[in-house]
Amino acid sequence: MLSSAMDSRLEPLRGDVQIIHNEDDVRQGLEALLRLDPRLAPIAVDAGPIPLRLREPGFAGLAHIIVSQMVSRASAEAIWRRMLPADGALTAEGYVTLHADAWREFGLSRAKAETLSRIAKAVASGRLDLSGLCLKPPGEALAELTALKGVGPWTAEVYLMFCGGHADVFPAGDVALQNAVGAALRLAARPQAKALARLAEAWSPWRSVAARLFWAYYAAKMRRDMVPVG
Repeated sequence: MLSSAMDSRLEPLRGDVQIIHNEDDVRQGLEALLRLDPRLAPIAVDAGPIPLRLREPGFAGLAHIIVSQMVSRASAEAIWRRMLPADGALTAEGYVTLHADAWREFGLSRAKAETLSRIAKAVASGRLDLSGLCLKPPGEALAELTALKGVGPWTAEVYLMFCGGHADVFPAGDVALQNAVGAALRLAARPQAKALARLAEAWSPWRSVAARLFWAYYAAKMRRDMVPVG
């Protein structure tokens, strides 16, 4: 969860940008969503409690998201445990000192290892400030993140949601979200990313809460937890 210190640092965003700090913010966002789109009311009942799942911004938060992509939760957590140093704190400075084949021992793919190495070097050198990036408006922050080789829109959006606390981000490329929205709204077919992004515009400025809602719905209905962070 974001610390109180990070809470205070995240306040001075430029523009009218909502930040999710705690469960109360999620409840507030859900109440606003139900006013914006009454179709969501029965979905919220089926979904049950909506998890907060915030992580501290920084290298470890982004690294965990990258590790979790395209693998099962169990596999991701096994890899993550192997990556953690003895003191339990994964830092960019520590990661850049690892020997060249450490990624093989962790069970990472070469592509993920190369992405993590590039990010770690950028953070350790001071060229990339992942905490400060969370202070920027979503469009600016997403552009800066996706400029990093190996970081796509989904990774950047999930980082801003769960490490930056941004309230109005919706990762429309997420297949679980596409399936959940298609099923919950009884659409004729699973919406693809562009169509889902257009649908999600109706849930602004609380699109991150809408995403949490549909992930919770997916978990409740499909009995599979597909939220991209632990």
